[in-house]
Amino acid sequence: MLSCGKQERMRIKIASVGEAVLRSTARPLSNEEIGSARIRDLIVHMRETLSDAPGVGLAAPQVGEPLQLAIIEDKADYQKTFTPTELKERGRVPVRFHVLINPEIELLSSPDVTFFEGCLSLPGFVGMVPRARKVRVKALNEIGEPIRIDAEGWYARILQHEIDHLAGGLYIDRMWTRSFCSLDNYTRHWKSKSTQDLLREFDPVRDNRSASK
Repeated sequence: MLSCGKQERMRIKIASVGEAVLRSTARPLSNEEIGSARIRDLIVHMRETLSDAPGVGLAAPQVGEPLQLAIIEDKADYQKTFTPTELKERGRVPVRFHVLINPEIELLSSPDVTFFEGCLSLPGFVGMVPRARKVRVKALNEIGEPIRIDAEGWYARILQHEIDHLAGGLYIDRMWTRSFCSLDNYTRHWKSKSTQDLLREFDPVRDNRSASK
């Protein structure tokens, strides 16, 4: 999965939907592995790949490695296309780069906050996905130290998305299926819509209530 470019820069191919590694449960890393040169190099190459994509998170299975490892970074530059109102509605703020190894996640609220999500393994498409507003994650960092993260808003959404990858899950498993669309059509038809408009259009619970009347 690794290819060497100029100046020994390593670029990793991102696995796309349909590849078996994306549907397998990743295995935990041992203490010995966490400190190894191989895992340190993998983290470096994953970070380069995430930045090149660009994206806000990348799990090891997405680069062909069935390991309980993910990286996250939501740069301020990525948020410039959103209005202050949109950022507030999503609870989105910059998140520094960090590594999660063998994470365990606990949802601290119901999965009742829904926004469009995309994925580097399904390029060019998005769908509306209900997620918990608040989560707690316990994991190890890149040097094997235990960490605990209490997150909310968009950061909580990123954590849920990446940790789903480690269990063989994709956002399409959780999305409101009627909302699935190309990125081009999302930009053309739905990006400027209010959250309430989108809920009226796509919420399956609302659809079921309407059909039963």
